[in-house]
Amino acid sequence: MAYGLKTKIWQTGQLEWYGMIDNEDVYLGSREFPQPPAEGDEWTVKATGLQFKITGGEIRKIGRTEPETPDWL
Repeated sequence: MAYGLKTKIWQTGQLEWYGMIDNEDVYLGSREFPQPPAEGDEWTVKATGLQFKITGGEIRKIGRTEPETPDWL
């Protein structure tokens, strides 16, 4: 188990993190993903607006917000 998590996670060559949540590949972010991930960590993925929290050693979706739009767009 990576980082002692029950959720299977992996990083791509583009330094993006993904996890297997509810039998689905889910984008967990890049710089937003906590390093190292620990119990109680929460984060929001800027590109998708999905919010996650580590509870009981598992990464869980806890909500969704409107994705951030960069100022330069």
